[in-house]
Amino acid sequence: MKKLSVIAFGGNALLKSGQKGTIEEQEQNVYETCTHLIPLIKEGYDLVIGHGNGPQVGNVLLQHEAGNRIYDLPQQPIDFCVAETQGSIGFMIEQQMRNVLAEHGIEKNIVTLVTQVVVDKEDPAFKNPTKPVGPYYTKEEADKMAAEKGWVFHEDPRQRGWRRVVASPRPLDIPNWQAVEKLAKEGNIVITVGGGGIPAYIDEKGKMIGIDAVIDKDLASSLLANKIKAEEFCILTDVPNVYINFRKPNEQKLKKVSVEEVNKHLADGQFTEGSMAPKVRACIEFVEHGGKEAIITEAEQLGKDGAGTTIHG
Repeated sequence: MKKLSVIAFGGNALLKSGQKGTIEEQEQNVYETCTHLIPLIKEGYDLVIGHGNGPQVGNVLLQHEAGNRIYDLPQQPIDFCVAETQGSIGFMIEQQMRNVLAEHGIEKNIVTLVTQVVVDKEDPAFKNPTKPVGPYYTKEEADKMAAEKGWVFHEDPRQRGWRRVVASPRPLDIPNWQAVEKLAKEGNIVITVGGGGIPAYIDEKGKMIGIDAVIDKDLASSLLANKIKAEEFCILTDVPNVYINFRKPNEQKLKKVSVEEVNKHLADGQFTEGSMAPKVRACIEFVEHGGKEAIITEAEQLGKDGAGTTIHG
């Protein structure tokens, strides 16, 4: 029986440590990641692909900042910049996926959707923004922009300057998820919810409005996976498994674990915030809301028996 799987590409699928982020580097990284999807496609999986955009949206914000300073071009808000990177990254994934499929003699349509994700404007995250975005500023520059634009700035822990921080609210809804489900179940590969989706909220008149925020791409992908009734949700990262007591003498690899067990490890602080903890939470949410199983692993392990860490009900 065919399976529908949502696969969230991690940052290393686009940009590896130490790289500058040239188009050649990113295309090669995406190509390599796409080659690892072939075993699933040959097994008959229907695929939906999500992806991150952290470095890319940061670069776009830097470009807008430079354009504003040098040419007095208007800076665009974060939701606009997320839309830009959804398009550019989606293009790269779609193009390299087509190249990989052609090499294997596989014919499939690939569809990239620029996707908004609805959040609550009153989400508590907006009262305590924590996600750094954009360039570094001096204290004087940061204070000036905070007064003029109402932005919030935090000093960088490594003393590189002051940086704007924005909220990371919970994703609540994904418009057009029905279209994603229909396209995927018809055998098309769908690329969507890039960078966690373009953040937007619904006002009291029912109007959709963009908002400055960064949505966690794994939570957005997990929500989508539940909505389209995917049997499987997979997060690709740079390690083959999830570990407890990571990098300690008693380090232990997790293979097949229940939601109950992994929740206990999460409560015990086994997973680092800003790294593995959000991925684990996204997997837990998927399984608790009806998903069959969630997997965290590296791309090279896809399609192998017993690959990665599987979280089940």
